Parts: sequence; C-alpha cells; structure tokens
Amino acid sequence: MPLMRSKTSRVGSILLLSAGTAALFINVAQAQSDKEPMVNSEAEHGVTESVFGQLPDGRQVDVYQLTNANGIELRVANYGGTILSLKTPDREGNVDDIVLGFDSLDEYLSDEYQQANPYFGAIIGRYGNRIAEGQFTLEGETYTLATNDGDNHLHGGQQGFDRVLWQAEPFENDEGKGLVLRYTSDDGEEGYPGRLETEVTYTLTDDDTLIVDYRAETDKATPINLTQHSYFNLKGEGSDSILDHQLMLNADVFTPVSESLIPTGELQSVEGTPFDFTQATPIGERIEQDNEQLSFGGGYDHNFVLNRDSAESGDLVMAAKVWEPQSGRVLEIETTEPGIQFYSGNFLTGDLTGKSGQAYPQRSGFALETQHFPDSPNQDTFPNTILEPGETYRSRTIFRFSAQDEMDT
Repeated sequence: MPLMRSKTSRVGSILLLSAGTAALFINVAQAQSDKEPMVNSEAEHGVTESVFGQLPDGRQVDVYQLTNANGIELRVANYGGTILSLKTPDREGNVDDIVLGFDSLDEYLSDEYQQANPYFGAIIGRYGNRIAEGQFTLEGETYTLATNDGDNHLHGGQQGFDRVLWQAEPFENDEGKGLVLRYTSDDGEEGYPGRLETEVTYTLTDDDTLIVDYRAETDKATPINLTQHSYFNLKGEGSDSILDHQLMLNADVFTPVSESLIPTGELQSVEGTPFDFTQATPIGERIEQDNEQLSFGGGYDHNFVLNRDSAESGDLVMAAKVWEPQSGRVLEIETTEPGIQFYSGNFLTGDLTGKSGQAYPQRSGFALETQHFPDSPNQDTFPNTILEPGETYRSRTIFRFSAQDEMDT
C-alpha cells in the first residue's frame, strides 16, 4: 500500500495478537556496517549470490537467488529486503515472473521511483501502514514521526526498512532454502523510541511455499508492525490489469477509514458491500461502484479483519486466496497476523516501467499485506502493537503457489 491508502475489522473473533509474544532472539549486528563475506554460499546453501550494484555511499548491494526442486525461483536484494522477482509455473508449466519490480538497483534508487514510492517487494517497518498525523503517545511521552503521506506517517517514514541495507545470510534446512536478513534500527531512527533489533527470514520450500518469518527485540517500548509489500500479477508482471483475478478474503469485517485513509475505529461488516470477498469474486466486479470507502482509496486499500475464531495467538489462519483464470495460477496466504491490507494498485500511474519493458499502469498489480491494524498506536480498541523490552515480536506469513483449472474455496 503506497502513498495514499486504507484499512479493516471484526471484534468478537479478533485474536489480540500482541506485538510481543514469545521467546528467544538471535543477536543482530548493525545493518549499516559492512556486509560480512559469505563462504561457499552456492555449494553449502544451494543459494547463488551476485552483485546487484552500489549505493551512493559506496556500500555493495547483493542479490540472492533461491530455487526449489520444482523450479520456483525467488530473487531477493539485501537493499530493503526486496523481492525482485518470483517465477512460478502456470497450469501448462510455463514459468513467469509474478511480482512487479525492476532489473537494476539504479531503478530502485531513481528519483522517479523514490518520489512515487510504491514499495515494490520491500520489507516494511518499523510500522507498516499509517499512523495519524505522524504522532503517538506512549508511556506519557508524545513521539513525532515524519509525515510522508499527506498529514500522516506511512510505512516507517522517509527512510523506512524498505530503504536500508540489511545483513544477509543464506541457509538450507529441513524446510527449504532461505535467506536471513538482519537490521538494527537505532533509538530515535525516524522518530521511533528504542533500539530495535530485527530479523526477517525468507524460506522457499520444495512444496512451493514462501515462508516469511519476522522477529524483533527492543530496549525501549516501541510500536512495531512489519509486513512484506510485494505486488502480484498472476498472469505475469507487465501483463494487463489484475481486475479479473478472483479473490477470497477470510474476513467478515473491515476497518473503514476517513478521507485521509486513517481508520475511524469502527468495525464494519462486509455483508452487502463491495468489500465482501468471503466468496471468491473478481477484483474488478465492484471496484467502480459508488461507494464512499472506495472513493477514499481510489479502489481497494483497506485493512480486513481476519476470522481467527478459536485460533491461539501465533497460530496460522487462512487469510486470502487468489486465482487467475488465464494462467490458472493460485496464490494462498496464511498468517499469524490479525489483519490483511488489500491494495488494488490504485496509485500506479504507468510512469514506471518494469522488468518486461512494460509500463505499470493503474491496477496492474495487487498487494496483500499481512499486518496489525493501521494507526493502532492511537486506537485503544485495536490489537496491541507495542513491543516491550524483554518481549520478542514474532510473526509468520506463508505464501503458497499452485495452478488449477478453476477457483475453489
């Protein structure tokens, strides 16, 4: 969800998934420091590494390629933890890249991209989504953040986790091949309190899933809401719009927003509205309806409250399923998070040209960002997002890829 967008809800079945839930954390080093050399990465880990470019200060950015036994290929840069490409087969076995992005670091660093700031494929933090008026009060102290989305704070500020260099370490374990990314955000960075040690792990398995694990610790109470911001087009990036993709969301309610895309605090039923995706529905079927919430976001840019029912804190639940009829590709998402932001690519303008040489116009990609709710630090009725010293923030989201002849739920 890039510049200018929204959020969702359901009370009774919200699992108040606290930002601090469990156990042990691996000590991490400053991501701004020089990257440690990797030894025999391809032979030992089954992951290839190559140079992606240099940042203006001369630090090297690398790209890591993970390939599973079925030929699914994931490429990740340690700049922003950015998923550069994700290649999966369609129902005929033809492989296409299904995420929006670029082939070169220079394109991610360009003024044009930085000003548009769609956050293609990046890790988002410290706080994904919006914080009203760039302020929150914690333990009696008011903290002021950058207002980089009108009057609001969005996706961590002027230099969120999408614009930092992460330390990267490839691995191979029983689950699959992967990459651990580590970054330490200093106390006061972008206005946030506390020194936050963060770890994000991408694991590509041989049963065609991408597991994203988030973990963090702090030395001072701070809000945290990490997510992954890939834009998908299951026909292949650079193809036409995503409006024919059929979407199912496991959410009976959403969080309506004000005109500035800040949640009102209400929890509204999706029944009888264009926000009802409890049954698989083409994304474009109701997107142009005369609806105040759709007009605020220019389409879908809202937080949906997942039906967690009797799930325990930390349990995975089904969040979303998407099927694209032309290719037959299916994307299923499970998460431990209480919400998911569905963004229909409303603010893409066609000014950015992607890997296939095709422009990315409005609604040429969609994002499904698993998350806690927007503006939670200012909304007492929303699930807690404050991480305390001595606690460990943990979150897991699974993306599952397949292909089939028709949508089932």
